[in-house]
Amino acid sequence: MDDVDEIVREFLVESQENLDQLDRDLVALEEQPGSRPLLSSVFRTIHTIKGTSGFLAMHRLERLTHAGESLLVELRDGRRTMDQRTTDVLLAMVDRVRDLLTAIERDGTEGDVEVDEVVALVEAVRAEEPQPAGAAPAAAPVAAPAAVAAPEPVAAASAAAAAPVADAPVAPAPAVAAPAAPVAPAPTAPAAVVPQPHPAPEPPAPAAEAAEEVGHLRVGDSAIRVDVDLLDALMRQVGELVLARNQITRLAAAADDVTLVRTAQRLDLVAGELQEGVMKTRMQPIEHLWSKMPRVVRDLAATCGREVQLEMSGGDTELDRSLLEAVKDPLTHLVRNAVDHGIEAPATRVAAGKPAKGVLTLRAYHAGGQVVVEVADDGKGIDPVVVGAKAVERGLRTPAQVEASAPGDLLQLLFLPGFSTASAVTNVSGRGVGMDVVRTKVEQVGGTVDVESTVGVGTVWRLRIPLTLAIMPALTVECAGDVYAVPQVNLLELVALDAQRGGTAIEHVHDAPVYRLRGELLPLVSLTGVLEIPDEATEGSSSVIAVVQADHHRFGLLVDRVLNTEEIVVKPLSARLKSIGAYAGATVLGDGRVSLILDVQAVARRALHGEVEAAARRAGVEEQLDHAGREQVLVVGIGEGRHVAMPLQQVTRLEHLRTDEVERVGGREVVRYRGTILPLVRLDRMLGAYGEEVDELLVVVLTRGTRAVGLVVREIVDILEDRDDQHSDVEDMGLLGSTVLGGRVVELLDVRSAVLAADAAFYDEPAQDPDDVSAVLGSDLVGAAR
Repeated sequence: MDDVDEIVREFLVESQENLDQLDRDLVALEEQPGSRPLLSSVFRTIHTIKGTSGFLAMHRLERLTHAGESLLVELRDGRRTMDQRTTDVLLAMVDRVRDLLTAIERDGTEGDVEVDEVVALVEAVRAEEPQPAGAAPAAAPVAAPAAVAAPEPVAAASAAAAAPVADAPVAPAPAVAAPAAPVAPAPTAPAAVVPQPHPAPEPPAPAAEAAEEVGHLRVGDSAIRVDVDLLDALMRQVGELVLARNQITRLAAAADDVTLVRTAQRLDLVAGELQEGVMKTRMQPIEHLWSKMPRVVRDLAATCGREVQLEMSGGDTELDRSLLEAVKDPLTHLVRNAVDHGIEAPATRVAAGKPAKGVLTLRAYHAGGQVVVEVADDGKGIDPVVVGAKAVERGLRTPAQVEASAPGDLLQLLFLPGFSTASAVTNVSGRGVGMDVVRTKVEQVGGTVDVESTVGVGTVWRLRIPLTLAIMPALTVECAGDVYAVPQVNLLELVALDAQRGGTAIEHVHDAPVYRLRGELLPLVSLTGVLEIPDEATEGSSSVIAVVQADHHRFGLLVDRVLNTEEIVVKPLSARLKSIGAYAGATVLGDGRVSLILDVQAVARRALHGEVEAAARRAGVEEQLDHAGREQVLVVGIGEGRHVAMPLQQVTRLEHLRTDEVERVGGREVVRYRGTILPLVRLDRMLGAYGEEVDELLVVVLTRGTRAVGLVVREIVDILEDRDDQHSDVEDMGLLGSTVLGGRVVELLDVRSAVLAADAAFYDEPAQDPDDVSAVLGSDLVGAAR
């Protein structure tokens, strides 16, 4: 009996995976009716489920899949062409198979799930006169299922299909058949798998070999099934090990015992490798989440009367399985919103000069220690004016507030509870809960969500999600004698306020404190004020600004002191502390103290309320009018007393490199830098200012997309404001002219020619977002300039 139960469990796991793949294959087959590899893959999957269900005496499941298989035989043999009606009934069959598997998992029987209706639909299609290739379908398509999102999978497993059991003669599979694409484990499954490549499925096996094949799949040579609860328990133990590692490392650093130091270093190495290994067992490609999207988009497009082409890239980007589950609903909401609200009806698109079929793109990639997921459409876009008018109509904003808001701020109103621009409520959208759910669920896991839209061009919804929530790097800071942890994923840079300038560096705009950071006004938030710490002695003692990013807010957090950076283990908070709304969790530091982890998004909402940022923006607009034709430039020395200026916006970071690290590729100098090869340009040689060799190179790094170039300079002089009316048009090789800065003549560098001298393909990359540049431009550059 145990063996039979084990076979049933394996059958359920494998079949659920196969059904997910079957959804994708059927949708793809509708787009490519003549694809032999897709037909072979679909046929093999149905035949596998049918054969094993017959072996296990699941008669209703066997009858249902037998009907579907008979229809597939006609498609495979070329007697029938795949059309929308055929796809509809086959998808309906897949849904009913999924219902049967759910019932079998629940109590071991097929329950009260009926198959007669679906079998009748399949037989009705078979009874119709087959349509020749290219002919229009003879009948209206079967109605799409009411629920767009497919039911939850029962379990996750490897991609290998259970071996088929042939209980009835069938036509042999075509000799030329591409293997089915590997199917990944679903995120909510009670079992997890270490993904490994599997061999292509074999043709249907004889009935006598069925039991042996099914049993063989229980443990493969390259992958095994591990219960998720076991992985979670292992992760908790690794977390405790990391805490102990941090404490021992701190003790060893304070001791003079060489043996203890070496032991601590060895423990640090082993714990780090173990942590990395356990984290990898929990990581799953986001493609597991995307596997249902082709079916979702197809059914939703049919419901809304749209023509949609789905494109997906970056499916191999990995996330912790708990986070993968957390973003499933937000991603579904965004896809539904893009199809219903974003992409126009075919006639409307044609009238606007667009193709009748809209394009919906899902893209995932790693950036800044996070996973970024984008849902983009080429639809009508979102008009900020319409959003603002709707906000006034619903009493969410006053006309004055809307008028003072930037377009990006108006788009943020879409995330308010109950807000919707839809003119009517449908079964798909219009109730104003989707975007609120998206933001709430993403922020619960420490992520952010933002939107960019251009009227008539399209909309991009962007989710930024941490790789994991269990263990994360953090910066520990001190405020009013207590220690707090700031997740490094939210941290952009640190700015020190020295005692002499501290009183004058902070300005006030309409009573709101701001700091002028590289020419821009940065809203400031006092951590003691946010946490309502009633200690008057702490007033004015803040000496460090931690520049952080939360959603579309960028602000400075005033703290007393920066302590350290370390990996922390996130512990959940009690309900009372969680209700405060300023903390994301707690952790135990290396010295044994408990530290609360700041929820940067909650701090931003609690402290800013829009007033500080709006005041800074108004002041910035006023300054822009006064500073027309001006920009911030970085002034560097290249030797022989010559100073050269370059736009600060193009500078990413400043690095110190040793001369002996420089190597040559042909006639060019390069250096190994952050896992890539960084080409170098010596500005002194390029501009004819030769000087003595030095042991250390000062390099200004410029990046664009994935490419980077280093400009070697002698010194960093200052960051100044350049005015167009001070420019001279006297040019020379590598220069655009000159200007007057700080009371002396400064040459203007032709950055483009300097960069192209090192990397001819540099400007082929897409331009980098200025906000991303400021995120990586560290305070070391500002400090060096000062």
